[in-house]
Amino acid sequence: MCRWAAYRGDPLYLEELVSSPAHSLIEQSHCATRAKTATNGDGFGIAWYGDRSEPGRYRDILPAWSDCNLKSLARQIRSPLFLAHVRASTGGGTRRDNCHPFVHGDWSFMHNGQISDFDRLRRPMEAMLDDELFHARSGTTDSELLFLLALQFGLAENPVRAIKETIGFVEGLAEHLTGKALVRFTAAFSDGKSLYAIRYATDRKAPTLYAAPLGKGSGYCIVSEPLNDDVDAWTEVPDGSAVVVHQDGVEVTPFLPEERSKGTHKGAIVIPA
Repeated sequence: MCRWAAYRGDPLYLEELVSSPAHSLIEQSHCATRAKTATNGDGFGIAWYGDRSEPGRYRDILPAWSDCNLKSLARQIRSPLFLAHVRASTGGGTRRDNCHPFVHGDWSFMHNGQISDFDRLRRPMEAMLDDELFHARSGTTDSELLFLLALQFGLAENPVRAIKETIGFVEGLAEHLTGKALVRFTAAFSDGKSLYAIRYATDRKAPTLYAAPLGKGSGYCIVSEPLNDDVDAWTEVPDGSAVVVHQDGVEVTPFLPEERSKGTHKGAIVIPA
């Protein structure tokens, strides 16, 4: 499973999450302690927001620990909102367009988790996308497709509800086609203003998620696992939760997928028999 870290608050150098802490994201790329696999060496990526509305992004297929450019960029780039990810592939080849974060317009998205029987669900999931979003798909991962579905289902208008409807749709599709559903979903995403994170799993075995204040001001960090050994500083986000970090503070609310009604978006839902 992948590891990731996200931050929103007063501008901070990316190295404060990516490379400097004792258990930084680079350290987690070869020695994760709260994941099924300790090594996350199938690529990495960072997305950050600055003076423009759309995020900057840097991704590569090298392991994060072996890329000197990543350390240099993290030391120089200062941002009030950024996402960073190291990948352990559960599907999709090791190629740059399969590395997180994914971006579309002002939005950035990264994910840790999986969809059971994705090979059987992929085509009807893709069929839900309008032409613009379908052609925006450049990789082969379930993560990117979940992101595009969330955009289709109204991520820009109501981000948390769009994710609820996305996961609800995938679970319903899986039940229909395979007789069972298993989605494990721990993700962070942003429009450059607020930072959102979700922890959820159909079987209540969601990948880990922790949160803590960071920096001297209003900074807040959400991570797959703590960045240091100060256990008391980190709060575990409960399974079945949505976290929103915005200019007025932090909100944590229950998260439960919603069944998506037919005919409530640009294309009607068609579930193959």
